[in-house]
Amino acid sequence: MSESRDQAQTRRRWITLAELVAVAGVVIAALTLYTNWQERREAAADKAIEQASATRDKTRFLLRGTVDAKKRTILLTREEAHPLGDIRVTFPTALGVAPQDSVTQTIDADWFDSALRKATDGGADNETGRLPVLIRYTYFTDDRPTTRQAIYDIVWQTHGRGIRGREVTLLDLRLRETGGNQKRVDALWAKERPAG
Repeated sequence: MSESRDQAQTRRRWITLAELVAVAGVVIAALTLYTNWQERREAAADKAIEQASATRDKTRFLLRGTVDAKKRTILLTREEAHPLGDIRVTFPTALGVAPQDSVTQTIDADWFDSALRKATDGGADNETGRLPVLIRYTYFTDDRPTTRQAIYDIVWQTHGRGIRGREVTLLDLRLRETGGNQKRVDALWAKERPAG
């Protein structure tokens, strides 16, 4: 029995079950390939973010200090992972104190003691206040230097000493804001300066 022309055309038009399975297999393989590629791309992006975060955490360092027993010197904290290099402390212009470079990694009250007492003369003998300073410092991470600057407050206190005048003691070193410049330090001092 031979096939008529119409029957042959109809047979050719219909996709056989085997052809349908083959097309579905190609579509599934393409989707699997795309999904795998997308997952690898996302994993690579996540790994890059983790590495950048680890590097940022490793290089992050915040300068801190503690007051010595005599309350006249702030000892800047030393970390083995971030050795300190150059340190420059800049004071408000109104105090008339030149910027000081700290070779010993300390901030000494003798740098600004007389200027602070002069700026607060006429006020109470026993007084507490904050002296904003700009600190520019270099530290090392894996032998690579990083330089930062920030405005810190040197928390001070004065005490009356009878005939010998007033004494300045140091209480703390506190980060006020990152970045900063001389103009900002001067503006902060104009607000913080005790009436004297």
